[in-house]
Amino acid sequence: MKFDDLDRKMRVFETAADTCVLPGMYMVARLDGRGFTRLTKEVVPFEAPFDERFRDLMVETALSLMTCGFRVVYAYTESDEISLLFDLNEQLFGRKLRKYNSTLAGEASARFSLLLGSVATFDCRISQLPNLGLVVDYFRWRNEDAVRNALGAYCYWTLRKLGLDVRAATDRIFGLSVAEKNQLLFDNGINFNEVPNWQKRGIGLYWEEFDKHSTNPVTGETVVASRRRIKRDFDLAMKEPYSAFLEHLFESA
Repeated sequence: MKFDDLDRKMRVFETAADTCVLPGMYMVARLDGRGFTRLTKEVVPFEAPFDERFRDLMVETALSLMTCGFRVVYAYTESDEISLLFDLNEQLFGRKLRKYNSTLAGEASARFSLLLGSVATFDCRISQLPNLGLVVDYFRWRNEDAVRNALGAYCYWTLRKLGLDVRAATDRIFGLSVAEKNQLLFDNGINFNEVPNWQKRGIGLYWEEFDKHSTNPVTGETVVASRRRIKRDFDLAMKEPYSAFLEHLFESA
């Protein structure tokens, strides 16, 4: 059998399950660290419940994903996850899901591993959302998930530092209401309202325009050019104000 014939024969098995995102659908990718609990507690220990070193690794990985060839409008990271909103008209890879999932997971894994100095891997999935309202809801969901996770993490690690083991600390906070968790922290000298916003709300990355001043080499005149850069936002809003911020950002992108 000639190679061209063999290639056509076998290529079918590789591409038969290809799914492409339809035009007009928003794509949001979510990447999650695989085995990061062990990675951050045993392989490369970080401070619990939050560590600025780990935060900066996640931010730099998100930044890399925004600048590696994709048209990313907004990136959001909390804990060990990164979410990316692509431009509505993104056409890379013919909008094939398997290509986005594999490439993004590979890019994130490689970048984070290089920064960390140890092997780390991410998985990836794509949400296909038919309208901008659902896109806003998606990021609102992840933002509120960050708050819940932060409150739980603070309670858990407060108890662990008081001497409780894993099971005892887990059992102690199981079933507690938000108010009861806040009270637990307050009784141990922690006001959750005063915890840094990036820990409670996650971090957003998005493009902003700025004026760059330079000198015309011929005339010597000062000229101003408009440029774009990525802003790292460590002070995101919550709930309705966050939704309003996202709506304005996405509509003007």
